[in-house]
Amino acid sequence: MRIKQLISSLVVGVSAVMAFSSAASAADMTGAGATFPYPIYAKWAEQYKASTGNGLNYQSVGSGAGIKQIKAKTVDFGASDMPLKAEDLDAEGLMQFPAIMGGVVTIVNLDGVTPGQLKMTGQIVGDIYLGKITKWNAPEIAAVNPGVKLPAEDITVVHRADGSGTSFLFTDFLSKTNAEFKTKIGSGTAVKWVVGVGGKGNEGVAANVQRIKGSIGYVEWAYAKKNKMSHTQLKNKDGNFMQPDDEFFKAAAANAEWTKTPGFGVVLTDQAGKNSWPITGVSFILMHKVQADAAKGKEVIKFFDWAFKNGGNSAVELDYVPLPASVIKLVQDSWKANLKDASGKAIY
Repeated sequence: MRIKQLISSLVVGVSAVMAFSSAASAADMTGAGATFPYPIYAKWAEQYKASTGNGLNYQSVGSGAGIKQIKAKTVDFGASDMPLKAEDLDAEGLMQFPAIMGGVVTIVNLDGVTPGQLKMTGQIVGDIYLGKITKWNAPEIAAVNPGVKLPAEDITVVHRADGSGTSFLFTDFLSKTNAEFKTKIGSGTAVKWVVGVGGKGNEGVAANVQRIKGSIGYVEWAYAKKNKMSHTQLKNKDGNFMQPDDEFFKAAAANAEWTKTPGFGVVLTDQAGKNSWPITGVSFILMHKVQADAAKGKEVIKFFDWAFKNGGNSAVELDYVPLPASVIKLVQDSWKANLKDASGKAIY
């Protein structure tokens, strides 16, 4: 009954998004992409609408789809958790900036194991997703979980079926911590999985993990916490087993070199530091440098400017990490330098 209720709530959540989309005014801003930041974008949109009367129609369709839609100019902005490279941005006439940070966690459906009790490493998780470790009581898992009663149960791997920035962060971490995973699967928004079942979006992965006993999957922490899903600890680069927490996401981002990568394209997986959560990510916004609809472009920037100044508390409440003030200043400078109307005049 509990599983049915959770799945029902997820369906209701998706339906609400669709209803929000269909009810959106033609004058509303439109965006599409990553599921990772959807909870905070939805909250900011609600607050911004109340404050200004202006709406946002954001489609949580995955980073891959968001990138396609902004390239096709069918939305005002795209969102991706995998930063685009400088050459890709230039080829499409796009600019990119960070909007929010958070963490990705592994989730399990395992009887007798409490949330946050099970310890995992990148090497072990990578071997599970390679199909090399197939039982929960495998020696590799037992070795890092002394005293935990592990069932002699088959492991069912669950992964994303769509192009996903969450998948990019997850596979990037595994590629950095498991050499064979890097060789055979690698990192990307969409990879060729060798085992497991796919789910579309975080809701699809979550529904499969909740339905299948002995399963393992991955979603962003805000989503896992909101839906009371059972997460695991993860071992970080300094060798410490960590519980997910926004303070540890902040620790992973503390030494990010934002200015050294074009388009702010930092990747925060497997960062050094005793308190760094190993799968920390940044969600990026993509916009065309030349705004065909200058008024709409200005409204998008007003929205994110408002969110940076007023949305920090909401971000923390939803277990995201707001951008540091120094990074916000860099983003605002990038708006001034890169975003123009058709006549070449800056829109910010």
